[in-house]
Amino acid sequence: MKEFLKSLSYGVSSSKITNELKQVLRELHANNIITEHKNKFYLNNGFVFGQLDISSKGTGFLRCFDESFTKDLRIESKDLKGANYADIVVCKLLPLKKKRASAKVILILQRANETSLVITKKYGEAVLGMNIKTGLSQALKASQKSLKALPLGTILKIRNQDLEIIEVLGHIDDDFIDEKISLALFNKNSEFNDSCIKESLANGDFVDASMYENRLDLRHLSFCTIDPIDAKDFDDAIFYDEKSRAIYVAIADVSEYVFAYGAIDKEARARGFSIYFPHKAIPMLPRALSENICSLKPNVDRLAYCVKISLDENLEVIKEELFEALINSKRRFNYDEVDAILIQKPDLKDLSYLYPLFHITRELRKKRLKNAFEFKTEELRMSLDEQNRLLTTHYEGDTDAHNLIEDCMLLANKAAARLINEVGIFRNHLSADQKKISKLLDELSSLGIDVKDKPKLTELIRDIQALAQELGIRSEVDKLIIKAQKKAEYSSINQGHFGLGFERYTHFTSPIRRYSDLILHRLLKAKCSNDQKKFEYLLLNIQSTCESLSVLEREADKVAWDFMDRKFARWAKLNIGKTFRAYISENTNINIAKLDDEIKGAEIILYDHETNLLQNVLVQITDVDIIMAKIFGKIIKNLDEKEPS
Repeated sequence: MKEFLKSLSYGVSSSKITNELKQVLRELHANNIITEHKNKFYLNNGFVFGQLDISSKGTGFLRCFDESFTKDLRIESKDLKGANYADIVVCKLLPLKKKRASAKVILILQRANETSLVITKKYGEAVLGMNIKTGLSQALKASQKSLKALPLGTILKIRNQDLEIIEVLGHIDDDFIDEKISLALFNKNSEFNDSCIKESLANGDFVDASMYENRLDLRHLSFCTIDPIDAKDFDDAIFYDEKSRAIYVAIADVSEYVFAYGAIDKEARARGFSIYFPHKAIPMLPRALSENICSLKPNVDRLAYCVKISLDENLEVIKEELFEALINSKRRFNYDEVDAILIQKPDLKDLSYLYPLFHITRELRKKRLKNAFEFKTEELRMSLDEQNRLLTTHYEGDTDAHNLIEDCMLLANKAAARLINEVGIFRNHLSADQKKISKLLDELSSLGIDVKDKPKLTELIRDIQALAQELGIRSEVDKLIIKAQKKAEYSSINQGHFGLGFERYTHFTSPIRRYSDLILHRLLKAKCSNDQKKFEYLLLNIQSTCESLSVLEREADKVAWDFMDRKFARWAKLNIGKTFRAYISENTNINIAKLDDEIKGAEIILYDHETNLLQNVLVQITDVDIIMAKIFGKIIKNLDEKEPS
């Protein structure tokens, strides 16, 4: 949508407009916002497209898509025309009366959300709904009598178009409501409709091998899966043939069960990704598929889409083969088990190939990292008690078991990227721009890391990491480096992966939890069967789909983070006045301390004005906003200051 609207400034040919954008075009034309000239459409003077931001006072600010507008346009609340936060709108510029340019909304082209969440609050004698995301209060399409019948603090889902209440979620004091809030804030569903359930159950719960005579039968090979201890959706299994020096990566063949444009496919496309909470997963596919017939569970026959990667004595890839297969995984490992096995080295019998495979992937990793980066980041894990309250948190880093699986998956993803054409679905990661690098160098300088800028960004980053390692702040600095880089995104055109050092890269290995991989499987099957007509059909609107998936990926992450923030906030409410160890994680526009005590990872907004990045401090929790999931505090002591002798 954004790229299409930007292109109207210099003209868009009617033949290049996709079906989904034709309705937008007709609406713009009917309102005299665009003009047609010689089969091209142009934006008329005085109009501008952009995305809306709204302040706590209700004033709108338009972030213009036209980069010639260096400042946001101010929009008075009376001129918003019902538009909400993050909606894409077209505005008309108003005569310049003040120093700041202003505009008014003419059309809402794309709503960021069809619904919003509000909490009932009393303002004077009236009960209104306060938007949980923006903090703005609004009258609801319901009588005051019915609103007053609800206890204050009730969470409601409303339709943005007419402010009508469509669902009562529960009460803010209920610990179990956090999951509902986090999902609803980003329009995510936890349940599947009847059509999806019926379609998923129609596949049965076992694989009849006699029905798949054309598949390569690999059930005699001792495949195994290695996943987190609480995983239920097993996307991938591995096997290593020592004699032929061949790595097999078998991936759940979801495309055999989920057909393009069916009920499940439409829902999976809308979800884009599975969402993982500390206590449960919200799957992209119905559980009858994701946790049963598609999942590569041990000791049962399963359909797989398999990549065989053959290596020479120098561990160079000499052959890559892709085939539809039948497998029977012999064991389900978790990461902790494999880490222990790699140390203790028990006899694994048919699974003893894990030992040479570990050594091979370790060598492959060393070779790969000559052109790529290794970031020592850690993932925050949270556990909850039976009342859905925060129990513990800890950071989980990569281990030998994680690295073994990661490098097998990277080989498979690279092989898949080489097998598709110039147009398909790729996972791109572009190099950081110079402005962000300059900002990064300034931040690092304050930490005592002074490095000279270099023409090659790869060399600069390695110099930074080496110095950070010496100072004992490698993982924290790695987070700053990642923040300075561009985010990895999906695209129909390959642009390479800077972080991994790959010229071509895609996602092939997780079709149970990522829709991008499911699309890729379909494209590869069409290509391998020389079905050009089907291949082109699957590519319809592929760039738009890629852009949508990139957005959905970020949203899935935001849902998980929002849930954790809510659990942190409830814990902090019980600990107001207490002090905890923390470090300064942000000090640019706002000062934020991240807890580093028994409870780790919670972010505390500080009232203090002057802080140093990564400074170790003792903070006191002073206030908590449960609704907005925010914790406030102040620094009690700078832990980096030496005590007077």
